[in-house]
Amino acid sequence: MSMPNVLTINAGSSSIRFAVFEAARPPRRLLAGKMERLAGADASLTLEHGAEAPQNIKADLGGGRTAADFLWDWLESQPLFATIRGVGHRVVHGMLRTEPQLVTAELLAELKTIVPFDPEHLPREIELIEAVRRRYAQLPQAVSFDTAFHRCMPLVATRLPIPRRYAARGIQRYGFHGLSYTFLMQELERLGDPAALRGRIILAHLGGGASLAAVRDGRCIDTSMGFTPTAGLVMGTRSGDLDPGLMIYLALADSLTVKQLQTLVNHESGLLGISESSADVRDLLEREASDPRAVEALALFCYQAKKWIGAFAAALGGVDTLVFAGGIGENSAPVRKRICEGLQYLGIDIDDSANERHAPRISAGRGAVTVRVIRTDEESVIAASSIRLMGFEPT
Repeated sequence: MSMPNVLTINAGSSSIRFAVFEAARPPRRLLAGKMERLAGADASLTLEHGAEAPQNIKADLGGGRTAADFLWDWLESQPLFATIRGVGHRVVHGMLRTEPQLVTAELLAELKTIVPFDPEHLPREIELIEAVRRRYAQLPQAVSFDTAFHRCMPLVATRLPIPRRYAARGIQRYGFHGLSYTFLMQELERLGDPAALRGRIILAHLGGGASLAAVRDGRCIDTSMGFTPTAGLVMGTRSGDLDPGLMIYLALADSLTVKQLQTLVNHESGLLGISESSADVRDLLEREASDPRAVEALALFCYQAKKWIGAFAAALGGVDTLVFAGGIGENSAPVRKRICEGLQYLGIDIDDSANERHAPRISAGRGAVTVRVIRTDEESVIAASSIRLMGFEPT
C-alpha cells in the first residue's frame, strides 16, 4: 500500500508556499510551489518542484475570488491531490504554545481572539484553515507555531519594560521564524556540528522578513524579533526596531491612524522605504553604482545585522557557529561578506572564494567560528509534525 501524502501550507504576509510530502521518514517532497503578489493584479502561482516544474501560472483573483480559492482549485487539478490525507499549516503566532496541535473548533476560535497580536499573518492563516474545513471537512489539519522555538527563552529575554499589568494580557517578547530555526538546528546536528548540542550558535534567517536567534546548548536564549514580527532588524518593507516616541510623534504631527501606522511600519518602511525603489536586495545590489539610496539601504541592513551578531555574542559569551539562511542569507554573497567584515575579533572570518560559491561552509581556516550557509526548509518541519500528529508516521 502506498504511503499517505500530506499537504503543507506556509502563509506569509504577501505569499503562500505549499508542498506535498509523502509520509516517509524523513518526509519526501513530491510537489512544491508558491503564490506571490497576492495583493495585486499580477498575482501568480509558481510550481517549483514536481513533474511539470518549473511552471508559472497567472492567478485570477477577480470577482471576490481569494488566493485560497485559486490555490485549492489548482491543487484539485493535480493528480497528487487525490492522495492527500491531511493538511499542515504554519501559524506565525502561537502565544505560549510549545507544541504543534491538531486543528479543532476550539483552537480556531482561540486563534481568532489573538488576531490583534499579529494582524499581518493570522487573518490569512485562519482563512486558509477555514477554507480546508469548508471544502474538505474529512481532512485532518494540524498547525505548527513559529513562536514555539522561542518558548524556552529566559524571563529576562521575554520581559517588556512596560507596566507589569500588561504581562497578564500576554504582552511580551515572543520571537518568530521558529520553524526555520528548528530546521537549522536539526541540520547542524545532522552535520555533526558539536555546537548543536553543546555550544553557542547564532542563527541568521535573512529574507524579506529577517531575524536572528541566539542558541546555547540547543536552547534559544534570545531573538531579535519581539512582540510582533515587525521588531528587530530592518527588513524588506518592515521597519524593525523604532523609538516608540516616533510613533507618538507621527500620530500627533501627521494625524496618522492606527491603521496608517500599521501600514507604514509593515509595508512602506525597511529597505523599500529607505531606497524608495525596492524591497529586494537583488535589485538594490544592481542599483548601487547609480543610486546612493540603494547604497544606504544595504548599508543599514548589513550594519544592523552586524550589531545583532555582536549583541548575541555578548549574551552567549562568545560564538562557536554562525549560520546564514533565508533568501538573502542563502543567496547573497555580498551581503554575507559585508555583515562579517570587522567581526574577526569574535573569531568570524570568511573565505571569499567559498562565500562567492555559496559553499555550505564559508569560514576561513584561521577563523575560530564555523560560518555556514544552510538552505532552510520550513515546510519539511511542518510536514514532519503533521505526519506525527495525524498518525501517519511509518513504523
